[in-house]
Amino acid sequence: MQHLKLYHLDTLDHNGQTIYVEGPVSADQLRSFQMHKQLDAFRKPKEQFDALVDISELPEGRIIIAHNGETLLGYVTFHYPDEMERWSEAGMKDLLELGAVEVANDYRGLGLGSRMIRIAFEDRQLESYIIFTTEYYWHWDLKGSGLSVWEYRRMMERLMKTVDMVWYATDDPEICSHPANCLMVRMGKDVPLASQEQFDHIRFVRRFMY
Repeated sequence: MQHLKLYHLDTLDHNGQTIYVEGPVSADQLRSFQMHKQLDAFRKPKEQFDALVDISELPEGRIIIAHNGETLLGYVTFHYPDEMERWSEAGMKDLLELGAVEVANDYRGLGLGSRMIRIAFEDRQLESYIIFTTEYYWHWDLKGSGLSVWEYRRMMERLMKTVDMVWYATDDPEICSHPANCLMVRMGKDVPLASQEQFDHIRFVRRFMY
């Protein structure tokens, strides 16, 4: 499958500072930045930075970033699902995971998350894919945000709905392990019916529930 990647750039001013939102970016572009020390939701900043570079080098990988010219302030990742997860079992070439969204604490509330996600979908470049994201409450920064589990869940739903992602049912054990967890999906306009049906069978492994 040919993975169309169309670069886009957006800017905003914040306290006299220009913040750039751009992507998809290459590994070489990423290496020109340093990682903000507050980008530690998933692993240590240096380790997460190395993971972003690795994703950007994948044929299907997409990294959208927010930065101030020197420092990464946020990022969004797209890639094939991890081979250890059920979503990879069918080997679907048109199924991409929106894997991580993170913004440094000092820059939250500026709409960077939604800006980065919207840029990823510009010019219909993801209309040939089923895009999904798995929201797990244990990845959420409840302490830093001061939000309850349900408030954070609503915030993530609003964020994903900016690109028309919607809640989908599933019998995946991890998602079903807590009522705040959820699966959100965007079915591209050019995704064939066969792929849509294949995804439905991945969502429900226990056939009696399907």
